Amino acid sequence: MGWANYLAAFATFFIMHSLPLRPAIKGRLVNILGRRGFSTAYSMISLAALAWLIVAAAQTPFVELWTRANWQTWVPMTAMAAVCILVCFGAARPNPFSFGGARNNTFDPARPGLIRWLRHPLLAALALWALAHLVPNGDLAHVILFGVFGAFALLGMKLVDRRRKREMGPDQWAELRERVTRSPMIPSPASWRGTVIRGILSAGLYAMLIAAHPVVLGVSPLP
Repeated sequence: MGWANYLAAFATFFIMHSLPLRPAIKGRLVNILGRRGFSTAYSMISLAALAWLIVAAAQTPFVELWTRANWQTWVPMTAMAAVCILVCFGAARPNPFSFGGARNNTFDPARPGLIRWLRHPLLAALALWALAHLVPNGDLAHVILFGVFGAFALLGMKLVDRRRKREMGPDQWAELRERVTRSPMIPSPASWRGTVIRGILSAGLYAMLIAAHPVVLGVSPLP
């Protein structure tokens, strides 16, 4: 049951992250559900598949690859603060470089915000989450889980860049990237109110994850 359930969860997760995004399938689903409905349904199903995968990893037979040390707990504790910032400042904002983005036609390359440093903040958050959790979880199932997610996120950045270049045209993509690169290293935010709200959401998300971790996974993330 343990490894079979784990492999089934893995297969389901990656099927859900490949088939619905194929242009022909996505087009049909968007026509049926609408763009917002598709995004909502896709996000909910993806989260459910991820939850199944994480729970399944905890239920596999324990095969230790390295011994856990007390200091290792601080790695995800510290990294998750940055993950929450990346998620809250990267989600639901204009980003023509990414696979998603909201209101991309309003993107201002002179004031790109977080996009000045990271074209794909959500994939960067996923990679950081995975690699940070790899450190204190030295059993085989979790090494596979977090290692694959880290590689998936890093490879995904290259794949999304390739797709967006093809869709936008290499010249337009390069020009937009150059304009973003020429923006100030620390650009002033388009909205201080929005920045404060996203900062508060980042802190709230971090606190919520710490509180939910022992309830959902049965393990406290605290040192």
